[in-house]
Amino acid sequence: MTILDTIIATKYKELEQLKKTIFPGRAIPLRRKLSDTLTQSNRLEVIAEIKRASPSKGLIHPNLDAVEQAKRYVTGGAAAISVLTDQEYFQGSFDDLKQVAEATELPVLCKDFMVDSLQIDAAYHHGASIILLIVAALEVETLHSLYTYATGLGLEVLVEVHDEEELEVALTLGAQLIGVNNRDLRTFEVSLDTTERLASMIPTSANIHLISESGIVTQQDAERLSACGAHGLLVGETLVRASSVEEALQALQVGRVVHDTH
Repeated sequence: MTILDTIIATKYKELEQLKKTIFPGRAIPLRRKLSDTLTQSNRLEVIAEIKRASPSKGLIHPNLDAVEQAKRYVTGGAAAISVLTDQEYFQGSFDDLKQVAEATELPVLCKDFMVDSLQIDAAYHHGASIILLIVAALEVETLHSLYTYATGLGLEVLVEVHDEEELEVALTLGAQLIGVNNRDLRTFEVSLDTTERLASMIPTSANIHLISESGIVTQQDAERLSACGAHGLLVGETLVRASSVEEALQALQVGRVVHDTH
């Protein structure tokens, strides 16, 4: 059993609770689309993450105030805010998601391990504008049905991959937002080489935005990822640990390297 397998098994248990809950649509309006921001931007945009803990790092910032952190992200110029809603492994919650969506006007990503449309209903109800679907966690048929369900609600979908085979699945799906996780969810090893390797497989003429996730610490990391064709970064731990969140965030917003379309 990998860590990912363990988390997914927990999600199926949690579904039993979710089935007892009714989510009556949403009270928080959908936001400007992240893909529009990425299309119009000439810099690397940051999806800034609210993260108290993780399976690989343990406790990072257990007392983090989600709303206060979100406000720092807005000041620092984040393009979107990612909120971990997994309780057991990341110390997040749907309450965090709702509070952040109510406190800012930025698009908010519900970062969780989605295996069922009920979780999408919960994310939608609590104010998410974007959800995450992880190719490694889903059968291809389930991935397609969840993607269709989410986009039908007007949500954007960040489709996460971490190798060539998964990227092929995301491209076949027609994903506009593709997240390359530099952390292998099976071994939890991290390497920015993953984004560099997979970026070359994404057709530059297609309207696809590549988001590099995990292991991004310095301005040099951001420049390296921009050079290989990333449009955005998803950064959590580096920002949560930073003494000045705003400065750390701004340092990552380097100019975007424009590649010739072919």
